[in-house]
Amino acid sequence: MPHASTHSAPPAHPQAGTGLGLALALSLAAVVALGITRFSYGLLLPPMRADLDWSYSLAGLMNTFNAIGYLLGALSTPALMRRWGPGPLLLWTTAIASVCMVVGGLFTASGALLGQRLLAGVLSAWIFTAGGLLAARLSLRWPGHSGLLLGLYYGGAGWGIVLCALSVPAALHVAGPQAHPWMWAWWILGGWAGVATLVLVLALRALQRHGIETGPSAPPGPTTASSGVATAATVPWRALAPALLGYSLFGVGYIGYMTFVIALLRAQGNSDSTITIFYSLLGVAVVASSRLWAGLLDRHRDGQPLARLNALLGCATLLPALTSALPVLVVSGLLFGAVFLSVVAATTALVRHNLPQAQWASGISGFTIIFAVGQIVGPTVVGWISDGPGGLARGLLFSAGALWLGALLAWRQKAL
Repeated sequence: MPHASTHSAPPAHPQAGTGLGLALALSLAAVVALGITRFSYGLLLPPMRADLDWSYSLAGLMNTFNAIGYLLGALSTPALMRRWGPGPLLLWTTAIASVCMVVGGLFTASGALLGQRLLAGVLSAWIFTAGGLLAARLSLRWPGHSGLLLGLYYGGAGWGIVLCALSVPAALHVAGPQAHPWMWAWWILGGWAGVATLVLVLALRALQRHGIETGPSAPPGPTTASSGVATAATVPWRALAPALLGYSLFGVGYIGYMTFVIALLRAQGNSDSTITIFYSLLGVAVVASSRLWAGLLDRHRDGQPLARLNALLGCATLLPALTSALPVLVVSGLLFGAVFLSVVAATTALVRHNLPQAQWASGISGFTIIFAVGQIVGPTVVGWISDGPGGLARGLLFSAGALWLGALLAWRQKAL
């Protein structure tokens, strides 16, 4: 450990603008983990499905495999962070993710693409959880702005969505009449992930200069090892059960919307420009959500933020199932974008408010695992429903119901 760690007083707080800049730089992890490796698939699904003759069930299975990978990644994250710390884990996995995205544009066989989605899910969990822990450590330095700093990190997924909304149609246009034009989109997104990795190298160096630990929390030794086991064992999971169940149902509900809403817009006959505007507005709303809900996350130590946000998401998911009117669809996208990543921030805030810092990594990983379980169920079930009578609209009705049930459960979560 550095010699500075022997001092009892933390480094002096820099200006708040420094914290905001560092949070924005860290948000590139969310750009890669969610915006590029996960949510780009919603834009890629329609051209891939048309070109490769997929059913909605198979299209949904692709995201189910992504969610299985996310679960495997979440389960292995605590051990990896104990060994290497969140900083090195973040850099290695974002670099590998850029290669993984390029590989997605090299195959047409369903089995190979399922494997790529599985690996992308593993990497996504490692990147997102490591970045979330660094964002939580960053928030300690500016406690008066902690909700905003966490929101800025998670809002990075919104910039990733905007990036994908602009890049995927452009790639399809450049590819033109060539065979499998969607492959070009995978390659371009892999390039963006590589650029984000280079910027994150500089961001982690800046965190270290400001005294924020990016490696393991403490050197290995008998005392640390025994306390680490005790920490994981003493997280009060039963007391957190309502929030955990509500978050799992959030995973079930939100992923159905993000997987199939673009396919629904395509089926309704909307133009490429309309879809680009819709998805870009959704992404911008994700970015704005960091400011919209920061106060809510700071004020409440119980499950109210998670419950309220889940309920709003259910309303946003229901709208496209009821009407194809373009203004209503835009409202749906804006509301969904303004809320859904803040649900993730709400669970991080819940952990930070109710658990000691030594348990934060275990707490965040636990919520990530239960979230991944919900995501495994959502895409395949919604795809299966969408292949039957009622189509995609009925699939989104199922998603809305899951979100509202999750809201009811999260409302029962008390402060510890």
